[in-house]
Amino acid sequence: MDHESQQEMDKEVKEQPSKFVRIKKFHFIMIMFLLVFLTAGITTFALSFGDVKVVEKIQIRDRAEFEKLYDTFEQIKSNYVEDIDEETLIEGAVNGMVEAIEDPYSDYMTIEESKVFQETITSSFEGIGAYIEEQDGYIVIVAPIKGSPAEEAGLKANDLIIEVDGESIQGMGSQEAVALIRGEKGTVVELTIMRPGIDDPIKVKVTRDVIPIETVYSEMLDGDIGKIQITSFSEHTFEELEEHLAQLEEQGMKGLVLDLRQNPGGLLDQAIQIASHFVEKGEVLYQMEYKDGTVEKQLSNEEDPFAYPLAVVVDGGSASASEIVAAALKESAGVPVVGETTFGKGTAQTSVPYTDGSSLKLTTAKWLTPNGNWIHEVGLEPDYVVPLPDYANLPYVDPEQQFEENMVSEDVTTVEKMLAALGYDPGEADGLFDEETKEAVIEFQRENDLDETGIVTGETTLTIMEQLKTKLTEEDPQIQKAYDLVKEQLEGNEN
Repeated sequence: MDHESQQEMDKEVKEQPSKFVRIKKFHFIMIMFLLVFLTAGITTFALSFGDVKVVEKIQIRDRAEFEKLYDTFEQIKSNYVEDIDEETLIEGAVNGMVEAIEDPYSDYMTIEESKVFQETITSSFEGIGAYIEEQDGYIVIVAPIKGSPAEEAGLKANDLIIEVDGESIQGMGSQEAVALIRGEKGTVVELTIMRPGIDDPIKVKVTRDVIPIETVYSEMLDGDIGKIQITSFSEHTFEELEEHLAQLEEQGMKGLVLDLRQNPGGLLDQAIQIASHFVEKGEVLYQMEYKDGTVEKQLSNEEDPFAYPLAVVVDGGSASASEIVAAALKESAGVPVVGETTFGKGTAQTSVPYTDGSSLKLTTAKWLTPNGNWIHEVGLEPDYVVPLPDYANLPYVDPEQQFEENMVSEDVTTVEKMLAALGYDPGEADGLFDEETKEAVIEFQRENDLDETGIVTGETTLTIMEQLKTKLTEEDPQIQKAYDLVKEQLEGNEN
């Protein structure tokens, strides 16, 4: 995925649309009638064979609000200058109704789009590896997948994708954008993005690859403190978490840093299991508020919760289910949260399958934190706000481009800032590739066994960016703060 296909909180839908009589005269009418019932409450119904007049009594014409829709269908079928497929009109009508809601998280998905959506939570797929959402007519990257081509190319949370291979995608839904961004392994897609804080558009070429759905990563830090990163909540995430926790415990883990940064969410049942693992039984994990005002509380069901000192790390790419977990640990277990304000997605979606394989993803509830807070479009505020260094937000530089003395561009400014962050002196970061910049480049090349050309391109560009990434990993202030908090808890337990 690129979510490319968004991973929304998915509640199981027990109701299934029933088969009904397809009377030719009312083919379109019956499908639209089915949709009305689905969107009103996902109500099942059945029409049995019998007197046609009985069916006519409940046909769509008896509902005045649908008369315009039916008449438009008939006008197009009868009078449009060219032949047009009925299914095309029906798909357009259904899609139009969903778009009229103006909810970025509600979506009508065709058969192919539904298949893609399911792939993003159950298996591997081919694409660039980035979760996306539609916001106010723009396609926004919620988070790149760890180790994906999108991450390697420098794409970041909150980047706006405005073009795909030179084609504007403004106004597209997320599934339409996914269809353009995805592709076969080895093929290249060029994305034009706008990044907060950067005035000019940035063009990024990404080589598509197979993106495995591996969602949990772990390592042991100094002092017997483990670190686990959960990148999304897919079908087997809880099982993966248990395996990694067991491995860390075998290595002598005494405390844990739980990293939920750049995690766009996913399956709600996985979030419930994971949050329960860290919260005592009977404590509230979240509250779900429905259209009629009723509120249901989801309680932890864990008999033997995690007993080690713990801290959670979040950022602007933490959304949906990851916000549920972070809020549950913060408010119901007193776990300190470190990092930056989260994305702020406080709604839950229900997936409704149609008999032809297409589906409707519809916002059906608001979720609230254990204390009843709705964080939608606001985000969860960490207990300890720790920003990343400025160089962490520098844009990707295309290794195929060449930068040399006397050139002036925004990319040169980026290169100068990168070199400065790595301890070299390129002079003022003013976008002018002057003599000082050239000398800094030559010094960098010399110390890294590269050809001392004084030109930034190819291997030099890649090495600069790789070293910057390594520097951020080693000096990550957010992980360091969480580590310190866990260490303080350990020391407090010993006293």
